Amino acid sequence: MAPKKARVGSRNPSLARGIGKFSRSKMYHKRGIWAIKAKHGGVFPRHEPKEAAAAAASEKPAKFYPADDVKKPLANRRKPKPTKLRASITPGTVLILLAGRFMGKRVVFLKQLPSGLLLVTGPFKVNGVPLRRVNQAYVIGTSTKVDISGVNVEKFDDKYFAKEKKTKTKKTEGEFFETEKEETKSLPQEKKDDQKVVDSQLIKAIESVPDLKAYLSARFSLRSGMKPHELAF
Repeated sequence: MAPKKARVGSRNPSLARGIGKFSRSKMYHKRGIWAIKAKHGGVFPRHEPKEAAAAAASEKPAKFYPADDVKKPLANRRKPKPTKLRASITPGTVLILLAGRFMGKRVVFLKQLPSGLLLVTGPFKVNGVPLRRVNQAYVIGTSTKVDISGVNVEKFDDKYFAKEKKTKTKKTEGEFFETEKEETKSLPQEKKDDQKVVDSQLIKAIESVPDLKAYLSARFSLRSGMKPHELAF
């Protein structure tokens, strides 16, 4: 027996626009609605709305909307990947800073932090560069290395360099008109002690290599006639 062909088009073909071939009562019997009602006790079955559809129907749209645009943060579906360290940067490598307040200074690379930033120091007693985080895009790796096996840097992470959030307090009418004196920011004593400990451990390794202390204290700069792409660091 040949399979039945799928029906194409409407059950009630139109004779003219808006006028069907069969009447409403004829289509009632032709579609078999009478049999469906008879099966369910003379009532056409109704499906209960889904919970999501019912909740959407219950929530009526607001009559008013805010005049200003309300910015909604976009969902961040980006999976963070660990930052790959350049092959020329290894623990103990002397780096040249290319940006920031210490631009041109030579520093010693200690380790890579979980955020991907580099933990470096001058040390502070040699060239005035304290413990700080640097992006590897703004440094040049040199061939000079320092033995940092005796330097303990386990306690330093990204939280160590995080700034404390200040709580804002409302000013009174008298305080509003008074001129505030600028408070000088002082480094906590704990961080000063940490810097001294790292410097003492690192300077021992630096002094064991001749002329290395003078090399770190000298600032790097380009002079006229120097070609950066031909320099060997």
